[in-house]
Amino acid sequence: MTRKRYTEEQIIAVLKDAQVGTRVQELCRKHGISDATFYKWRMKYAGLDISEVKKLRQLEGENRRLKQMMVKQARDIQALKAANEKTW
Repeated sequence: MTRKRYTEEQIIAVLKDAQVGTRVQELCRKHGISDATFYKWRMKYAGLDISEVKKLRQLEGENRRLKQMMVKQARDIQALKAANEKTW
């Protein structure tokens, strides 16, 4: 079975359908997702608009980039410390 990718707009639409009163099982069957996927989406995207979701995605990307920079800097510091120990 192939895995589907849903856009933020589609996820928000599914969650808004659930808020209107559609049963979760019906929504999951209609959109081809599991109950667990629905509840994960609801935990992450509950109460957000599409613009807020896009901003959240942008912030997550920036956070990932900053963490990578921090790891690289920590490696550089350790390499410099090792080189400094050898010279003394």
